[in-house]
Amino acid sequence: MSRLTDLIAQAKAKDATLGNELEREFRALANRRAFGLNFERHAPESVELPGRPIRKGDKVRVLPPRGSTDKGDQRLWKVNRTYKQDGKRVADLTLHEAAEPEAQTVPVEDLIVVAEFRDYIYPGLVSTGKVERGGDKPYHTVINGENFHALEALTYTHRGKIDVIYIDPPYNSGASDWKYNNKYVGDEDVYRHSKWLAFMERRLQVARQLLKPSGALTCSPLSPRL
Repeated sequence: MSRLTDLIAQAKAKDATLGNELEREFRALANRRAFGLNFERHAPESVELPGRPIRKGDKVRVLPPRGSTDKGDQRLWKVNRTYKQDGKRVADLTLHEAAEPEAQTVPVEDLIVVAEFRDYIYPGLVSTGKVERGGDKPYHTVINGENFHALEALTYTHRGKIDVIYIDPPYNSGASDWKYNNKYVGDEDVYRHSKWLAFMERRLQVARQLLKPSGALTCSPLSPRL
């Protein structure tokens, strides 16, 4: 703030009218106060699309060796072309939006397509089986998929129809004894909590669209580390 004040003072010394206008706008911004939960709304979230065929122009990640528990190379690569080499389908890749160019050729079976939030995705639900033993009783549906896209798909069929939503999300605590990945953002990232809040906000906003006016959303108790 002090640096901005000094710059405004310098501007006023050279051009009083311009300096006064800058000071007025600065004061208006400085007087704004955000209430409630405040955080940076990060957008670089991405989702992997297992089973999606690899095509030219796709953004992909290189999977870690089979059987490995490592996250592997998290960088994004762009597919320039695919072709057969020694009887195996491979892809020529270049590092996506990199300052320093980098290229490699990788077997297609070792790649997975990645979509970022700025990319268009048209989610759909495909039935993989069912168990019928309740007769005319109400039935349940289990959706296995990336939760944001599953919620988006449900807005076409269940908007304003849900009575209760119960969520038990990963809390980014880094605990390793969970059945799913509980380390959404690394410990070394200074924006780790902010990114987690942005991750949650996107999903809660869609979930709210599914609720009836009298509906309720319940969240499992939060970690004390948040």
